[in-house]
Amino acid sequence: MTYRPPVRDMAFTLNEVAGLSGLMGQGAFEDVSPDLVASVMEEGAKLAADVLAPLNRAVDGHGIELGEGGVSVYPALADAYRKWVEGGWGSLAATPEFGGQGLPTALAVAMQEMWNAACMSFGLCPILSQGAIEALTAHGTEEQKRRYLPKLISGEWTGTMNLTEPQAGSDLNALKAKAAPQGDGSYLITGTKIFITYGDHDMAENIVHLVLARLPDAPAGTKGISLFLVPKFLVNEDGSLGARNDAHCIGLEEKLGIHGSPTCVMSYGEKGGAKGWLIGEENRGLACMFTMMNNARLLVGTQGVAIAEAAYQHALSYAKERKQGRPLGSTLAPGEMAPIIEHPDIRRMLLTMKSMTDAARAICYATAVAIDGAHGGSSEETRRAAQARADLLTPIAKSFSTDIGVEAASIGVQIHGGMGFIEETGAAQFYRDARILPIYEGTNGIQAIDLVTRKLPLGKGEVARGFIAEMRETAKEARSSNDKVLTGVGAALDEALDTLDKATDYMLANLKSAPNDCLAGATPYLRLFGTAAGGHYLARAALIDRAATARRAIAQFYAANILPNVHGLLAPATAGDESLFALAVDELG
Repeated sequence: MTYRPPVRDMAFTLNEVAGLSGLMGQGAFEDVSPDLVASVMEEGAKLAADVLAPLNRAVDGHGIELGEGGVSVYPALADAYRKWVEGGWGSLAATPEFGGQGLPTALAVAMQEMWNAACMSFGLCPILSQGAIEALTAHGTEEQKRRYLPKLISGEWTGTMNLTEPQAGSDLNALKAKAAPQGDGSYLITGTKIFITYGDHDMAENIVHLVLARLPDAPAGTKGISLFLVPKFLVNEDGSLGARNDAHCIGLEEKLGIHGSPTCVMSYGEKGGAKGWLIGEENRGLACMFTMMNNARLLVGTQGVAIAEAAYQHALSYAKERKQGRPLGSTLAPGEMAPIIEHPDIRRMLLTMKSMTDAARAICYATAVAIDGAHGGSSEETRRAAQARADLLTPIAKSFSTDIGVEAASIGVQIHGGMGFIEETGAAQFYRDARILPIYEGTNGIQAIDLVTRKLPLGKGEVARGFIAEMRETAKEARSSNDKVLTGVGAALDEALDTLDKATDYMLANLKSAPNDCLAGATPYLRLFGTAAGGHYLARAALIDRAATARRAIAQFYAANILPNVHGLLAPATAGDESLFALAVDELG
């Protein structure tokens, strides 16, 4: 499969639309410049296009193997990972204290888009490692940081996140894995975890598992969960690898997609117990894990952007080459057929893919820039405001973008017609790979609940209202631009924001008195919010770069064809729960 990262568009969205340029040259990013960002992205694009993308079809067909020595991936994938490590790509945003480059998180997020668009089976591994780095940096002891962070940051070791158990999916109250203190500061971990991405593999010499488990006297429910660091190989005082720990993959999940990445059933204690060490405080593991989860949620949203971009490029190439039919009014010679890209419906589908991908990309990048602002802002006030914006946008970035990934991949199959349903064209792989994205790292329904119950009430609703006010300014600027196209974009955005205001008012007014009514409308509300935010960012792009006809055209198409969907979402967002429970359980069939 061919994939070329759209570096120019990605850099423009990152620097200008999402606002990274506003953080450059000051504080933690004093040495960051647009030229540096462009240089990093151009170099990463070579690895993504020339090394990773050619592997995507091969790893899908080859799959992975579990033998006596553990899990083996497609050999060329392991070679690609070594090149990725040699390039220092895992260290971009990590702290320089332990070997990181200290570059913006937003730049690292853009690079993650490249890795995942090129080969999502590969891109999953760095995402999990990045989460482990975040959790250890925020909550680990100085000894844990010294012993594990340098190798995780370099990529020589990889990380995992171990939450789910056979009897406990998203509800962590039901976790049963145990941690028994050994009297020397270590713990013996026993239990089984499922759905563990890259839980075992042969790409790196060690794997650092972050495992949720319960202490013997732990309270029931999530208040009794602790987080433990459990390495595949124990690490000696001098940093060398010691004995094999009792953490083993005992099975591989047979999946719809991402066939090149191992999803493992992990056994801790098959031979008596795996040695682990507490991260953070006892019974406070969920707080530690959410540091990792929030990072992962943004990166999974970025995966949605990545798969949408890859599917779009694939469909665009096919639409230019495939000849079928004749557009009305065609001047082609009798019997001659036109490329399908000349047909209005194909053009509509391509522009839907393109505009929604660009919108989702801007939302994800803006979330990442807000995270950077929360860490590197010039004042305490700006840092707090940036953190609040990041908190608000994270569930939208994860849910809206992953839904877009699935929808874009599905449209890509449709553009291929019958050949899209045939594996040899490659269009189906994007759809299969994308389907997990709305499910893992907190299903999109959970993201909607998070948005409505936790993020909307921030600052008594003023965080959300502040963002809506900012979007209003974009609409106002577009409407007063004396440009017919932008004036229309601004008018459509204003109307969409009127609808978003109504839905937001409903949620804030009813959350305490009728919480189930709000939960019933949470998913359509999130989609409404994300759709409006996408229109805002595309309008900003067109306003910032008015000479770019493509940006104007994309904003225009989105305003005419995508933004109006918000009005249809208002009713389900505010309908309440009555229609959901009108049928008794036994009447459902």
